Amino acid sequence: MELLRTVDAMQAQADTARAAGQTLALVPTLGALHEGHLALVRRALTEADHVTVSVFVNPTQFGPGEDYGDYPRDLEGDRETLAALDVDAMFAPSVEEMYPYADDEALSGPLAWVNVERLDEHLCGAYREGHFRGVTTVVSKLFHACKPDVAVFGRKDAQQYVILQRLVEDLLFDVDIVGVPTVRESDGLAQSSRNEYLDPDEREQAPVLYEAVTAAEEAIEGGEQAAEGVVGAMENALAAAPDADVQYAEVVDAHTLQPVDRLVPGQEVLAAVAVFFGETRLIDNTFAQVPPAQA
Repeated sequence: MELLRTVDAMQAQADTARAAGQTLALVPTLGALHEGHLALVRRALTEADHVTVSVFVNPTQFGPGEDYGDYPRDLEGDRETLAALDVDAMFAPSVEEMYPYADDEALSGPLAWVNVERLDEHLCGAYREGHFRGVTTVVSKLFHACKPDVAVFGRKDAQQYVILQRLVEDLLFDVDIVGVPTVRESDGLAQSSRNEYLDPDEREQAPVLYEAVTAAEEAIEGGEQAAEGVVGAMENALAAAPDADVQYAEVVDAHTLQPVDRLVPGQEVLAAVAVFFGETRLIDNTFAQVPPAQA
């Protein structure tokens, strides 16, 4: 496996692989790889001949007061893990490589951004101003640097997944987006690099997020058509964790990411929660199909 640190080197390798008739897959990550990331890598290895995993803690998707400086980093450990999986390339650029003018006082930082409309108004987007602009911008840059045919993302970051699907469609990227289901611990907690921030008491309570989205799924499958009722089921589950500070519990249309009042038979919806345990913010969700109308 090659460790590539510059866009030029990454593009050269991608061009060489493509000239050899290989298909290319990209798995974008922030690093500190865990089993959830590795599920994406394994899926990528089935999707293409040549697999690149990017490891880049992207500063533009972290807001003021968020954990950019403290976010777990383990470049050498990630390199060993990926080499053992026979990944072809690890692309680990510096901030200066990805944002060449970020420190240019005359320009006051990057001037070119990729924005989305409406899809970032609710769920995490309502509380993390600028987050999805940072995500769509860096993913666009990674697509240009790594030149993939396929890009693999986790559906745990559901809003991100839907936004990136729309990004590729609207901006005519010749990239297929593949989503991989959430990888969970044995007690249901979604795997996340931020789980390591939890103290023992918080970790014991954290599976309540999974219980909440499971309650939403059961309510929908049971015929609940009022979004308020589905939200109530999630809130009741979350109330069992005394240290859980609920940021949101919402139900939105799975394609527009807009809130719904009534669930329409046959509609796909996304039920999602965000919860703080102390300073640690965790998310979880479920995509659910509303049952068809009874004849």
